[in-house]
Amino acid sequence: MKVHLIKKQAIEDYAAANAGSRPAFRFWLGTIKYAEWNTPEDIQYTFGTADLLGNGSNRVVFNIGGNNYRMICKYHFGVARVRLFVCWVGTHAAYDQLCKASLQYEVHVY
Repeated sequence: MKVHLIKKQAIEDYAAANAGSRPAFRFWLGTIKYAEWNTPEDIQYTFGTADLLGNGSNRVVFNIGGNNYRMICKYHFGVARVRLFVCWVGTHAAYDQLCKASLQYEVHVY
């Protein structure tokens, strides 16, 4: 199933404000444009460093730009397509802080 990315603007805004991240997010967006997923494991097949979060959260953490950046998304597999909601975008260090506070399962900035 094709991926419908929701809140792409959040990624574009982050990349615009953080010039060093632009090539990495451009590559990620180019990859997602042609992705075909039927299961959560397909996400990991497309992005080998993606981490599926547990606790029934239906969330995935993408390691972007050589693991310099992280992005948390919530996914929903529908009948005709996969919806991928951008929940949070930031640096690896900022993500580590979210994890220390156990917020990676519930953060929703966008």
